[in-house]
Amino acid sequence: MSSQKGNVARSRPQRHQNTFSFKNDKFDKSVQTKKINAKLHDGVCQHCKEVLEWRVKYSKYKPLSKPKKCVKCLQKSVKDSYHIMCRACACELEVCAKCGKKEDIVIPFNKESEKTGNPESNLRSNHRSCRRNEEESDDDLDFDTDLDTKDNQVD
Repeated sequence: MSSQKGNVARSRPQRHQNTFSFKNDKFDKSVQTKKINAKLHDGVCQHCKEVLEWRVKYSKYKPLSKPKKCVKCLQKSVKDSYHIMCRACACELEVCAKCGKKEDIVIPFNKESEKTGNPESNLRSNHRSCRRNEEESDDDLDFDTDLDTKDNQVD
């Protein structure tokens, strides 16, 4: 029996088995659910990342409605759910922002901010280069017409 002390081995397989896995967005197609599913869990250790992913997967993740107080700087600057430290303190101390332990950080905060910053600057620089190319092509056309007119004057 399962109530016996020390009896940890089962003699039969699991009685009820799911035929399909749980989908947290099957019936809930809200914007909040989409944001939660798309959230990148950065600045945390491997264990905390797995915990947060489990919460998201089984609809247990609850986002913060207002910022929480950081345990290091005591400012209301913690914007991520289940975290105890703000991004600045966690980066400075190089600890997990959720559990506060000094372990290997899976996805550092810096890489995420660089990823978000680079596309904007790349888009702006690409847009500028496109404008320059258009202006150069316009100048080239004008230059060609000037050559044509000079050739006509020489003939």
